[in-house]
Order: sequence, then C-alpha cells, then structure tokens
Amino acid sequence: MNRSILLIYTGGTIGMKQDTETLALKPFNFNQITEEVPELKKFGYKIDTISFDPVIDSSDVVPSFWVRLVELINENYKKYDGFVVLHGTDTMSYTASVLSFMLEDLEKPVVLTGSQLPIGMLRTDGKENLISSIEIAAAADSNGRPMVPEVCVYFKTMLFRGNRTTKYNAENFRAFRSANYPILADVGIHIKYNPSVISYPNEWGKELKINTALDTNVAILKIFPGIQPYVLDAVLGVKGLRAVILETFGSGNAPTSDWFIERIKKAVNDGLIVMNVTQCHAGKVNMDAYATGIALKKEGVVGGFDITTESALAKLFYLLGKYSDIDDVKRELVSNLRGEISI
Repeated sequence: MNRSILLIYTGGTIGMKQDTETLALKPFNFNQITEEVPELKKFGYKIDTISFDPVIDSSDVVPSFWVRLVELINENYKKYDGFVVLHGTDTMSYTASVLSFMLEDLEKPVVLTGSQLPIGMLRTDGKENLISSIEIAAAADSNGRPMVPEVCVYFKTMLFRGNRTTKYNAENFRAFRSANYPILADVGIHIKYNPSVISYPNEWGKELKINTALDTNVAILKIFPGIQPYVLDAVLGVKGLRAVILETFGSGNAPTSDWFIERIKKAVNDGLIVMNVTQCHAGKVNMDAYATGIALKKEGVVGGFDITTESALAKLFYLLGKYSDIDDVKRELVSNLRGEISI
C-alpha cells in the first residue's frame, strides 16, 4: 500500500544546516528533503512538504500560529494518511497539547518532532527523529487503519501522547518525558506499539472538526515559599482575566494563611476560574489529602488531577473559547476530553 504523508516544517533546530563557507546555521529548502535525508526514498511513501514562510522560532508561537497549523491540516486531511509537524522543541509540548483539543474527532496521526542538533550536523538527532516519525505516521493495521490516530510527540526512540509531554532536558537528546502516562510506542530494531494506551475512535468515519476559537485570557501563578500578597493581587487583578493556573506544591498544596485563602476565595466569587496543578513532574493533585488542599477545594478551586501545565493551559484556551458560562468550563475541566488526565 502506497501511504501518503504531509510533512509540515514550521521552524526549529531540525530544519537548519551549516553554510559551507560561513559555517553559520541557516534553514534549508524542505522541498529538497530527500537530498538532505536520502533514506526517506527507501520507504516508497508519497511524501509532500509544506514549509511555513517565514519559519518561526518556537519561542514566538502564538495562537494564530496554531490556527494556521490546524487549518492547514484540515485543508489536506483527506489527501494524506498522516501528518508530521517539524517544530522547535521549546514549545512543542504546548503545541501538541493545544492541537489535541483543536483537532476534534481526529482519526489520523499528527506526529510532532524536532531535534536538539540541526539535521545538517554530523551528530544530529534530527534524521532518526524525522525518519521514525514518518514511519509511525504512515503505519497502519491489517484493516488499513492508522496505528496511532492521535496527536503525538516523537523524540529519541519514544512516542508520547502529545498532551502528556513536557520538555524535560535542554541539552540531552532524550529531551521529553511523559511522567504520568505510558509511551505509545517504543522504537528500537522494531517499533513496538502499545495499543492498550493509544486512543482509538469509538466510531470510525467521522468528519474532522477544527476548533479555532481560543481564549487566552489565562495566567499561570507558581506558588513559592515567601510569596507576598501583592503578587497574588497583581495576577488575580489582571483586567479581563478569566482563569488562573495555580502551580502548587506536592499533591496540590498551598499556603493556608488567611490573606492567601481570602484572595483565592474573592477571585473565585468574582467569577475567576482557579485551576490547581502540581509543580511536580510526576503525580497528581489530590485536594482531599491535606488541610491545605482541602482549604482550596472549599473555596471553589478546580483540581487538575495529573494534567501537565502545558495541557492545562491548552485545555483552558479551548474551553474558554467554546463556552461563556464558567460552570460549563469547570464541568469540562474535570472531564477527560482527549486523554489529557487520568480519572
């Protein structure tokens, strides 16, 4: 079966090569990808490329970029069996998370990957990441259905659910982790898929729906020992703010000082959504475990379970764009919509 893959280059380290004269790094022409990575010809797949113009540094990612990306996938959805998105690593987990909510009833792989070293460098990790991502995006079962019909991140021999990932290491080739969810596939001599943790449609054949209305009136407040009232006042008092992600200690704990609890209570009563997400890389929020968590729950703070901060932000962008009633948003926040939380 001749599989077809659309390769979308948005920017990032993976798409760079050294100028032979100046040795400076510069983007290469992705229409000539098989010249840079001739191994791709051995697949026998139809691989087409689209490159953002201009390409962007992933630190400059904004919602309009996500809208453009999902519209591009939607426009080409029926033409290809899978999609590979080349993206800078710094915000890859944010993009993977938000795409999982923007692409509703997805039945084809959307695999994000990148590299720590440019593809044009001798020791690059980019070639293996790219080659394996394309093979995964093209993989089908005996019925011709995709092996992994969801938004994923592939990096250094491991395939992750996109909205469960966090960039963990700025220098190591094993840059990403998914602490609270198993890997979807382990890539060695063979690609070993783990179907029991992959999300498959309850009913195949639905039309892809894209959700492009995102409301970014959200802030992240990381709790720290010695935090002062004026810090909460500055964040909670932002004009137009609709939600705050409270990054708390351990299993969802925060100071129990009267001034702290009173400010949280007032914010919630004023209609602000406050979501409790742990600062820890692994584990979950349990606001019934300690008095500090119980105090937050009593005042109407929403528990985030084992969600990552990246996914919590993406989920709020999506839900706030979808609903005007905060009760609807709160109801959906504690529901598992795209495999982003374990309940």
